[in-house]
Order: sequence, then C-alpha cells, then structure tokens
Amino acid sequence: MNAITNATIWDGRGNILENHVIFIKNGIFESIEPKADIPEEYTVTDAQGKFITPGLIDVHTHLGVSEEGVGNEGADFNEVSHPVTPQVRALDGINPMEMGFTDARKAGVTTVQVMPGSANVIGGEMVVLKTAGIIVDEMIIKSPSGMKAATGENPKRFHGVKGKMPVTRMGVAALIREKLIETQNYLYSEKKERKLDLENMAKVLKKEIPLRVHAHRADDIITVLRIKREFDIDVTIEHCTDGHHIADYIAKHDVRVSVGPTMSTRSKVELKDKGWSTIKALIDAGVPCSITTDHPVVGIEYLVTSAVHAIKNGISEQQALQAITLNAAKHLGVEDRVGSIAPNKDADLVIWSGNPFNITSKVEKVFINGEIVN
Repeated sequence: MNAITNATIWDGRGNILENHVIFIKNGIFESIEPKADIPEEYTVTDAQGKFITPGLIDVHTHLGVSEEGVGNEGADFNEVSHPVTPQVRALDGINPMEMGFTDARKAGVTTVQVMPGSANVIGGEMVVLKTAGIIVDEMIIKSPSGMKAATGENPKRFHGVKGKMPVTRMGVAALIREKLIETQNYLYSEKKERKLDLENMAKVLKKEIPLRVHAHRADDIITVLRIKREFDIDVTIEHCTDGHHIADYIAKHDVRVSVGPTMSTRSKVELKDKGWSTIKALIDAGVPCSITTDHPVVGIEYLVTSAVHAIKNGISEQQALQAITLNAAKHLGVEDRVGSIAPNKDADLVIWSGNPFNITSKVEKVFINGEIVN
C-alpha cells in the first residue's frame, strides 16, 4: 500500500489538484483525497515540487513485433504473403523483452496498443497491453482491441508491384468490401465450417471490435468513412494526416482518430501536408483525438515530445495530456481501467520532476498496477 503526497496532480480529466494524497491499494487507486491523515501501514512517497500524471498511453504502435536493432529476425509485423490476413494476431508476434518496452516505461508510457503493420489491406488483430512484464498473456488489458486495415500507398507498394491486387486505391477499397461481404455471407449461413479469418472479421460486423484503418490522405479517409456507412461498422482513423482539410466532415461520422507520427519525415507522398496544426483543427471540430508515435517509426520515448509540439501549435496542456491519457484510453475502449487517476482504476502513474510538458522535466518514478517499474 502506498500514499503519495504533496505533488501537483494532473488527473487526466482536466483537473489540477494541489494538496491531495493518492492512496494506492492492491494495484488500484483507492482514493484521491485532500490533505489527509495517512495510516501507518502505507508507504509514503513525498513528491513535494513534483508533478503526477496518469500513465501515458500510445494507441498505435508496433512495439515488440518490430524489434529494434535486430533486422529481419525481429520483423514480425507484416504477414505479406497475402494482402488480406485477418486471421493473424499481433499478440502471437510480440516479444515483451524487446528493448522498446524498457524505453516506453522510462518515458512514462504504461499502456500501448500493438498492431500489425500497414502492408496489407487487412492486416490482422491487435491487442492492448501494459508495458511491464515478461509474459505477454499476463500484460493484456484487452484482446482483441481492433482489426487492422490500411489504405493508400502501403498496400499498393507491397502487393501492387508484384502484379497482385491491389494495384490501385479502387482495389484497396474493393478488397475490404469483398472480405466484409464474405463475412456477412458466413454469418448468415446456417451450416458453416470454422474459418479463422471470417471468425475474426465477424467481430467487426458484430461491433465487438472496430476496424482501425491506416489512412493518411483526405480521399482515403473519406473512403473509410464511406465503408463505415455501407456496412454499419465501427472504425477509427489511424494517422489522419490530412484531417485538418476535412475536420468538419470527419466530425459528422462519430469516429475517433489517432494523429501521428508527425515527428517523422515526409517519406512518401501521403505525408506532404503533415503538420502539428492537424490535431488542433480536429479538436476544434469536435473530433476526439489521440497522439501517437507509431513506434518504431518515431521512438515511443518521444510521445511527450510530440504532445509538446501540438501545444506549441495551439492546443492546451490539458488537451495534450488527454490525447495521451484519457482520450487515448477511450480510443482503445479501456477507459474503465486506465487513462485517469480515479478510484478503482489501475494504479498507473508517472511522477515528473516538473511540468511534464517542459522538455527538461524528467520521469522520476513510474507505477504500473501500483508497483514501481522505473
């Protein structure tokens, strides 16, 4: 049991609390109270002059399936043998001892979504994990947490160059529709043999999980929203690089978006209009936003740095914090567990030497499930 005192608490819900005590018991936040007496059985951490935030969340990563410094042996994120692979699961490719998890914890990132890459039109299932542990099954918060799909340049580049569909954006959209229709027929048939790809896609049609779609360019984003309407499915827009061009249109479609990795270079045509103003435009239009590094495209240790750049371009500190805590948790459907400092939630928090959005501030301690992990 722990009690943390005297810090400035940013609780992830927009509140700034002074002179409060955070009580942690059995791995959860027991209570957050104004200056209170602390029973002797609690271990006290005096955080005078420090800041506390919820553990940070990166909603879109390839942590553990794209191992750094390993090369092809650690490249387990794109099953490029076929352009449509809903039967695969990122969970089966994650190495929890990969160094990226250590980098995440050191940077205060306590929860991540790990997903397949964007080489395929449909890439497979994803999972939400804590960043501490050596047995991936014991780190899971939610599995599956979505089905990966991708539009635009990537599937065209990986498969079209081989003379296989998709060669065009038309082909990308057609393959998504084909698999959804095949799944509808599978669900409606009275007698059916088990098919793993269709069982996984059925979760999308039943709205058990969203289709999370890699879409940078405005036209690709609009195609995703068109498919959402046609099949009445839940989707999230991943990257949403051109979102500032069509923010009001996106806002009409009840979707959440992740924005990033804006710290990357303009490595392809789809990224020519990327900029830090995108998240402000989306927030101003009422679109719920998260910020992502897309690790390892940008190292996960730069999640806060990305939020700082967004602040420099017009969003508030509390909006930025929510984009990597509570809004991120809602994006993943795990807000009952993580994303804010509140009673009965997992005791994931970060103690900072100063304002977390001051680039010179350091992560001093990280708690996951009430245990110090860094």
